[in-house]
Amino acid sequence: MDPHAALNPAQRQAVLHRGESPLLIVAGAGTGKTTTLAHRIAQLVLDGADPRRILLLTFSRRASQEMIRRAQRVSRGADLPWAGTFHAVGSRLLRMHALALGLDPAFTVLDRGDAADLVDLVRVDRGLAKGERRFPKKDTCLAIYSRTVNARVQLETVLAEAYPWCREHASALRQLFAAYVEEKLARHVLDYDDLLLWWWHAMAAPGLAMEIRARFDHVLVDEYQDVNALQAEIVAALSPSGKGVTAVGDDAQAIYSFRAATVHHILDFPRAFTAPANLIALEDNYRSTSPIIEASNAVIERAANRFDKKLRSSRGNGEKPTLAIVDDELAEVDYVIEKVLAYREAGMQLKDQAVLMRAAHHADLLELELGRRRIPYVKYGGLKFLEAAHVKDLLAILRWAENPIDPIAGFRTAQLVPGVGPAFARRAVDAVRARDSFAALADLKPPAAGRTVWPQLVELLTALPHAAWPGQLGQVRHFYEPLLIDKYDGAEARLGDLVQLESIAGTYPGRAPFLDDLTLDPPSATGDYAGPPMLDEDWLILSTIHSAKGQEWRAVFLLDIIDGRIPSDLAVGTPDQIEEERRLLYVAMTRARDHLHLVQPLRMYIEKQHRHGERHVYAPRSRFLPDAILDRFERVVRGRGVAGLTAEAPKATVDVAARLRSMW
Repeated sequence: MDPHAALNPAQRQAVLHRGESPLLIVAGAGTGKTTTLAHRIAQLVLDGADPRRILLLTFSRRASQEMIRRAQRVSRGADLPWAGTFHAVGSRLLRMHALALGLDPAFTVLDRGDAADLVDLVRVDRGLAKGERRFPKKDTCLAIYSRTVNARVQLETVLAEAYPWCREHASALRQLFAAYVEEKLARHVLDYDDLLLWWWHAMAAPGLAMEIRARFDHVLVDEYQDVNALQAEIVAALSPSGKGVTAVGDDAQAIYSFRAATVHHILDFPRAFTAPANLIALEDNYRSTSPIIEASNAVIERAANRFDKKLRSSRGNGEKPTLAIVDDELAEVDYVIEKVLAYREAGMQLKDQAVLMRAAHHADLLELELGRRRIPYVKYGGLKFLEAAHVKDLLAILRWAENPIDPIAGFRTAQLVPGVGPAFARRAVDAVRARDSFAALADLKPPAAGRTVWPQLVELLTALPHAAWPGQLGQVRHFYEPLLIDKYDGAEARLGDLVQLESIAGTYPGRAPFLDDLTLDPPSATGDYAGPPMLDEDWLILSTIHSAKGQEWRAVFLLDIIDGRIPSDLAVGTPDQIEEERRLLYVAMTRARDHLHLVQPLRMYIEKQHRHGERHVYAPRSRFLPDAILDRFERVVRGRGVAGLTAEAPKATVDVAARLRSMW
C-alpha cells in the first residue's frame, strides 16, 4: 500500500526527492506544508535512515510534536529523539559539549524575565547610565541585546534601525552588554539567545563542528522563512555541502523581522551551500476558494523579491472577496458587526469568523461595540485595551476627577508623578478626602523629583470638573504623555492608544457616562490567548495579523486597508519594510476559506484638531491594492460620506477625496 497515495504530484516529488544536493520546498499558504515534511521524514525512515540520526528543527514544541505524530503514523512508529525547537536542540548539544566550550555542563537557562532582571542588576551594580532619566528600561535593553545577537549586526545598526531613541546610549549599552556577558559566565547561566549563540560558536570551531555534524545524516527545518541570521548560519554549518538538508517555508509569509528574521535567508537558501539546492514549489491550495486565491496572488505578485510560484485553489469557485468602502471608523465597526451577525444567522458559528488588524489597538472601537452588544469574543495579540497600564493611568486621572474620594484612582494617579511613592500617595488621597477638594494637594510638599510635575497635576485636577467634555481627555493627555514616554517602553504604540481613547470619548455625552460604560460593561478583550469567554459556547476571534499566521477561518474581516495602517506608517522606512507589509496583507488574506472582507474607511481620526474643528482626515486605500487588481474584488459602499460613490464607478473615489481635502 502506497503511504503517499493522498499526496499531489508536487508533494510526492518533494517527499521522494533523493540526491546529494539540499532541497528547498517552497510551500505556499494552505498547500499542505506539514503533511509534506512529515511524509518526507517518514519516507527517509522507510528507506533505511536511522531515525536517531535525523535532526528536525522547528519553531514551536507543538509543531515538532505534530510533525513527529504524523511521521510516526506513516512510518509505523519510528522514534525521532532529535526533533525539537532550535533552542531546545541547542541546549541539549551545549550540555553534551559544554567542557569543550568552556561551559559548566550544569548551566541553567534564564527565562526572559530573569534575564531582564539580571541586566538591570548589572546596570545598577556597575553604575552604568547612573542618573540618566531616559536610559532604556531593562526589557528594552534585553531586546536590543537580543536583536544584536540574533541578527548578527552591529549595535549601532540595531539602534539606528529599530531603537533610534536609544542611540545616545550606545556607549553605555555596549558596556552594559559586556558586563552582562561577564556576569552570566560568572554565574554559570545562559539566556535564551545564548542557546543559539553558543551553538553558533561551536559550529565555528572545526573539531567540535565535525563532532556535531557526525551525529546527523539528515537535517530538516520547518518554517525556514522565520530563521534569523544565527539559525541560518547554524543550518549551513551542519552540512556545508547541503547534503541531507531539507528546508520548507514560504517567502510570501516572512513577517517576523521584529524577531530578527528576514526573508533574505529563504531567498538565499539555494546558494547557501557548496552545492546548489533543488527547489520544489507547492502551489495547490486546499484552504481557500479560487476568488480568494486569485486576489491574494494579485497582491503578492507585485512583491519585489520572491520565488516564482502561483497558488491555485483545489476547492473551486466561490464569491469574490469584498472591498468595503465605508465612511469612517464607526462605519467600519458597523459593517463588520452587521456581516458577522448575518453569517451567524445563516448558520456560521462566531468562532468560524475572525477580524484581523495590523496592530492590537486598531480594534479598540470594535471591542467597545462588541462589549455593548454583548457579543462574546477573544483576542490574540496585544494587551487588553482597558487593562493596559498606560490606559489605566489615564482613566485613573479621570476617575479621581469624577470622584475625589476614590482611593484607588487617587493612589494610582499620585504615583504617576516622578518620585512619588506609596506613602506620599496615601497622604495625598487622605488630604483630598479630608477636605473634599483637590486644593488640598497644593499644601503637600512632594519629593524633589516631582516638584515640577506635582503642581501641574494639582492644576489639572482642579480644572477638570469645570472643563467641557470631551476636551477633558485632551487636557489629561497633554499632562500625561511626557510621563508615559519616561515611564514605559514602546511609547509610540502606547501614544496611539491614547489617541484612540480620545476618539472613543467623543462618542459619549460626558465624563460620567463614559467612565460608567467602561466600568460596568467593559470589553472582554484578552491579550495573549487565555481561553474563551466565560459562560459562552461561541465567540468571535479578534487577532493581530502576526498572531493569525498558521490559522484559518471560514470568514475573515481585515480592518483599515489604508496607507498608514497596511502598510503601517511606522514601517515604510526601507524597501524591505514595505515588502514585509505587503506580505502581512497576503498572510491575512490567505487565512480566509470562504469569505473575505477588506474594509477601507475613507476618513480616519487624527490627534490634532484643525481650525474648522474636524478630527478626521482622508485615508487613501492601501498601496497594495492598486486599481489594476480591483477587478478581483466585489466593491461595496457604506456610509454618508460616500453616498455618491458606487462600486460600478470607482472614479468617484477621487471625487470624494477631493471633497474631503477641500475641507482643510
